[in-house]
Amino acid sequence: MILVTGGLGMIGAHTARALVDLGHEVVVTAHRRAEVPSFLSGRVAVENLDVTDRDAFLALADRHDIGDIVHLAGTIPDEDPVAFFRTDTTGLLNALEAARTWGVRKFAVAGSLGVYIGRSENPWHEELALPTVDLPHLIVAFKKAVEPLTTHSLQGSGVQPVVLRIGSVWGPLMDPESPFNHIPPYISAVLRGDEPPPLHADDGGDSCYAPDAGRAIALLTTAETLRHTTYNVSRGRPFTNRELADALRAITPGLELDLLPGRRSGPGSGADPYLDITRLTRDTGFAPDFDIATAVADYVAWRAGNPR
Repeated sequence: MILVTGGLGMIGAHTARALVDLGHEVVVTAHRRAEVPSFLSGRVAVENLDVTDRDAFLALADRHDIGDIVHLAGTIPDEDPVAFFRTDTTGLLNALEAARTWGVRKFAVAGSLGVYIGRSENPWHEELALPTVDLPHLIVAFKKAVEPLTTHSLQGSGVQPVVLRIGSVWGPLMDPESPFNHIPPYISAVLRGDEPPPLHADDGGDSCYAPDAGRAIALLTTAETLRHTTYNVSRGRPFTNRELADALRAITPGLELDLLPGRRSGPGSGADPYLDITRLTRDTGFAPDFDIATAVADYVAWRAGNPR
């Protein structure tokens, strides 16, 4: 059985779905979010767990025979950065202790494409040295710290760490007004009949539809062998806001969307960065099922019957 912490969140739920589709038994943990999405209903075991509770975390093994862990649980910072770091570090350390205590095969953990901030190369690939720079958000700072905490904690344990440098993921179950990704709010405005905020046509960069991200994580978790510890998880090709607008026009006859020309940062500023997934594809055979057009069509169909 595979444990997915944060398994009712956007990425967690799609990872759990992909694991079940691959034929695996899955238990997901949930804390603040209790609603099971329709595509997981009756297909996974659900445990109500605060991952910062060490004893409750370790007690999961009394009820489930867990052979792999995918740790995706996390919180959103408020005005107290220390409280955020304490909460998410405690959850990570409890998950790592569980991995060592239970002797699981793999421990996959959510990192971020934000660890590459400061590198000028495009696309970003796993062999780039990570620069020391001011990071734009507490979550990115924590995700950067996750990598050495995980690899050093599992050293000598026999548990294989899998660091998931996850790209800009969006799709079903994401907050439709998310401040972290402009695609759902833009589509939400169109669905309401409002005029969405103007976007620059050539801005874009990394983007991965949530079902693809979940499947990539599932393939990394279940692969018989992996040649590396760290993997980029994304679509592997950039998108532009022009493509987003074209996708919405294709499924909404008569829709008028005004895009600002060029890029927000001006001509000659270079393309927005995105993740290279050569390593992921080579070691798992992963290829994305969705481009921006099919992702937008699928998301709009999902939102017709779901609030997020």
